[in-house]
Amino acid sequence: MSERSEPVMDTPEPPADRGRVDSATEAFVAHRNLLFTVAYEMLGSAADAEDVLQETWLRWADVDLDHVRDRRAYLVRITTRQALGRMRTLRRRKESYIGPWLPEPLLTAPDVAHDVVLADSVSMAMLLVLETLAPVERAVFVLREVFDLDYDEIAEAVGKTPVAVRQIAHRARTHVAARRPRGVVPPAEAHDALRAFQRAVETGDLQSLLDKLAPDVVLLGDGGGVVQAALTPVVGADQVAHVLATGRLSTITAASLQPAQVNGYPALILRLDGEVDTVLAVRIDDGLITGLYAVRNPEKLSRIEHPTTLHR
Repeated sequence: MSERSEPVMDTPEPPADRGRVDSATEAFVAHRNLLFTVAYEMLGSAADAEDVLQETWLRWADVDLDHVRDRRAYLVRITTRQALGRMRTLRRRKESYIGPWLPEPLLTAPDVAHDVVLADSVSMAMLLVLETLAPVERAVFVLREVFDLDYDEIAEAVGKTPVAVRQIAHRARTHVAARRPRGVVPPAEAHDALRAFQRAVETGDLQSLLDKLAPDVVLLGDGGGVVQAALTPVVGADQVAHVLATGRLSTITAASLQPAQVNGYPALILRLDGEVDTVLAVRIDDGLITGLYAVRNPEKLSRIEHPTTLHR
């Protein structure tokens, strides 16, 4: 007996319902880039952020809009709650991850770099700092420091009292301040440092490479167990320079290593045979490179071909 069922015909919605759906859709689309940015900053994963947006839409579509005073705030609240739930799934995934876990890099438009707060908040260096926060701390920090929500709105989103949220925000700010880059790097300075680093790698000039690295520089490689990458952090200028001079980057040509804007800051994209092989982002403190983040896991490179629009 055939398991195929008869096609189900769509039932036209009554005019009132159609108007409600159109209004809900309009509000969701208007704030979609903002909601994606909120979810991405909480999760560090574009794929999971997209899943959160799907879940947000399903819940938003059932909301009675007549009782919603601030649609933006309500949507952010739903997104935050869904992202907090998604963090539990991500935590389990990271526990079994092979080698260092790095955020999913995004090719970003130049306007992101012009928003200093937004660019700093989505930089690879900052996203790694946010990884050291507890889930609710991360949500509170992002909503308060990046999106400037008031404590009452944040309290609704995370299920805490405003007083508790103030305490969490203070604790999170202190935690982040002790670990974040020592100052916001002007894009021009980051570009110059990265260009000098690129020349040193391309020419194999080990001394020039050492001149660009801080003594305590850390290189993290994310292959996800799918492609080759260092399974532990490489620490120290001599060790990092040796890996760069003798490893995969030693075989590149000028044509295969291309500058790009990744997560709001200059970065390098290594292409082999036209395909993205590695995204290399940097952290710069006091003019020297203190962090190198090489994302090679193919599952994390899909957002590098086309710019992602971020908004706050």
